[in-house]
Amino acid sequence: MNSKNNRQQKLEAFGKLLDVVDNLREKCPWDSVQTNESMRPNTIEEAMELADALLGNDNEKIKKELGDVLLHVVLYARIGEETGAYDIATVCDALREKLIFRHPHIYGNDKVSGVDELLHHWEVIKMKEKDGNKTILAGVPETLPSLIKAERIQEKAANVGFDWEKKEDVWDKVKEEISEVEAEMKLGNETNIEKEFGDLFFALVNAARLYGIRPDNALEKTNLKFIARFNHVEARASAQGKHLNEMTLQEMDKLWDEAKLLRLGE
Repeated sequence: MNSKNNRQQKLEAFGKLLDVVDNLREKCPWDSVQTNESMRPNTIEEAMELADALLGNDNEKIKKELGDVLLHVVLYARIGEETGAYDIATVCDALREKLIFRHPHIYGNDKVSGVDELLHHWEVIKMKEKDGNKTILAGVPETLPSLIKAERIQEKAANVGFDWEKKEDVWDKVKEEISEVEAEMKLGNETNIEKEFGDLFFALVNAARLYGIRPDNALEKTNLKFIARFNHVEARASAQGKHLNEMTLQEMDKLWDEAKLLRLGE
C-alpha cells in the first residue's frame, strides 16, 4: 500500500469517526448532555488507563485506550463547535502551526547539532509563541501528580542550562538530603521531617532524570511488583487456612521470599 492511499484511508476513517460523534451528540441521551466540566473526570481516567496500557506495552490495550482518548478529543471539539469557540479543524490548524513554529530546524533556517542543543532552546522557543509561556516553569500544569511534576520542572530548568555539570554529582545531593532527613527525624519536628522528605524525593527524581529513568514509570513498576508479590503472600496464607493478620512477620517473610524466587511482578 503506497503512502498516498494509506493517508486517504486514515482521513476517511477519521471522517467516519466525526460522523458517528456528531450523530451521538445529536441523538444519544448521554452524549448530548455532556459538557467540558462533566467530561473532565472521565478524561483523566481515560488518560490514566492509556498510561497503564503503555506501561504494560500491550498493543491491543494501547489501541483501545488511544481510541477512548481520541473520542474525548473529538467530543470536546464538537462541544466547542456548538458554541462557536473552536472545532476539530481549528484545533488541528492550531496544533499544526505550533509544531511548525517549535521546529525551526525543520521548517526554518535554524541548525541544531542534536537533541541536547534542541532541548536547550526548546523553552525559549515556546516563550516566543503567541500566547506562549510567560516564564520557563509556567507550562507545568498545577494538577500534575507530584512525581511527574517534579520531573517536568527539572527538565524545563535543565533545558535552559540550570542543571548539574556532571550527572554523578547528583549523588552528593541525594546523600545530603538523606542526612537532613535523619537529622530531623532525631529532632522529631513533623513539619521539618515532611519538608526534608520532599527534598529527598526531589533529589531522587533528579537523579533518575539524569540517568534516563522516568521516575513515575519506575515507581509504578515497583508498585505492580509489590502487588503481585503481596497477592501471592495473601493467597498462600489463605491456602493454609490463615489470614495475614493471624500470621507472624517471620511467616509472612517466608511467603514473600517464595514470591521473590518466583520473580512475580517482573
